[in-house]
Amino acid sequence: MVNFNGNISEEITILSVENRGLKYGDSLFETLRVVANKILFWEDHYFRLMESMRILRMEIPMNFTMEFLEEEILNTLKANKLTNARVRCTIFRGNGGLYLPDSNEIEYIITANELNSPFYLLSDASCEVDLYKDFYINKGLLSTLKTNNKIINVLGSVYAKENDLDNCLLVNEDKSVVEALNGNIFLVKGNVIKTPPITDGCLKGILRKQLLEILEKIPDYELKEESISPFEIQKADEFFITNVIQGIVPITKYRKKQFETSVARDLLAKLNLKIRLG
Repeated sequence: MVNFNGNISEEITILSVENRGLKYGDSLFETLRVVANKILFWEDHYFRLMESMRILRMEIPMNFTMEFLEEEILNTLKANKLTNARVRCTIFRGNGGLYLPDSNEIEYIITANELNSPFYLLSDASCEVDLYKDFYINKGLLSTLKTNNKIINVLGSVYAKENDLDNCLLVNEDKSVVEALNGNIFLVKGNVIKTPPITDGCLKGILRKQLLEILEKIPDYELKEESISPFEIQKADEFFITNVIQGIVPITKYRKKQFETSVARDLLAKLNLKIRLG
């Protein structure tokens, strides 16, 4: 069951060939984790979405409040008979125009799929990565938004499959490592934990924000938002990926370097505790 502008039905052929998200990538999305009918980190997701819509000059309807959109998401879950779900909320400008839109009014689609587990679990599976250098992430503001323009992530995923990798690392024009194909990255060396700054072009990730808040309260770790070079990765003790669906995903191998997972396990336990208490 799909929610299209508040109308929930099984019909999936609801988009016009004039859809601007399809024609021009004139679209944003949020991927949400819902557990027991509670949207995790909902306030952060909502305000990131509103900020992104303003940056793209989309017109935000007066009724598009946090309460309204939350109700639309939960109605979609109810229609799909789900309480734990991965939800995608896609916002796009209405039909009309060429590069210049006829209007800045928006439409939306909400879809939901069942989650395998209501809790964040640390996978014991191997995760081998390497650099994807065919194309670069630009350091500008648009790279920090969750737009539908994800062709680099698509091509990087194809490259990973062709080379028997589990993921790839994306770099910017300065050759700094920015993020993984599906999330932000954190590097651990001793008691120092580094993650690329937003100014490097990495996604303004919701789980990245949660971990930064957790790390700021732990005196045992020194948190740094600094650029990460490929050379640093081979000297690191740990290296992991974060996103709201999987939580923390340890990278186990980069080229000949093998990584530990103890800090990732510690942080995941603190993340789950924060969710339970929050």
